[in-house]
Amino acid sequence: MSTADADVLIRLEGLTAGYRRPVVGPLSLSLRRGERLGIWGPNGTGKSTLLKAIGHAAQVFAGRIERAPGLRIAYLDQQPLRLPAMPITGRELLRAAGATTQGAPKALAGILRQRIDRLSGGQYQLLWIWFALATEADLVLLDEPTNNLDPGRREQLVEILQTRHSSQALALVSHDRELLQQTCSHLLDLETGEVKHA
Repeated sequence: MSTADADVLIRLEGLTAGYRRPVVGPLSLSLRRGERLGIWGPNGTGKSTLLKAIGHAAQVFAGRIERAPGLRIAYLDQQPLRLPAMPITGRELLRAAGATTQGAPKALAGILRQRIDRLSGGQYQLLWIWFALATEADLVLLDEPTNNLDPGRREQLVEILQTRHSSQALALVSHDRELLQQTCSHLLDLETGEVKHA
């Protein structure tokens, strides 16, 4: 990418991606520092596949993905890895993994104090989401982060996403269009391929 594109972290040009066959595309878009892209569409439109292609985990059939030199990506799958029982708190886990707890919202206070083997599925999900956001990644990819969350935890997720403002870019897949409108600057509708302001 040229120096004129210094803020562009990733650019898709006519991208078609999938696994054994194409699932999503063709798509063209750019994602800049600080932008938050919500990716929406019905089941089967390739939302998760698009994230995986950006994160090097799906095959590119046509077009290309340009990444900024040295781009650091944090990717959180729909079902985060559940670690074996360990007598450490959420705060200790984040520190050991190199993520900061500085600036963590009130929604995480109790989770950070608890042992990770005593967290509910929703609490564990929120801890991993904060982990992805609190690393030094330039681009954070979140796939269906509302999985395992009841309505109360969903509101905590909104607080977490709204609290963490930085130069990080975020691409967020969700079937929850209201969540995307609350937390993202742009929305990509995979049915039409159009990107609009949220």
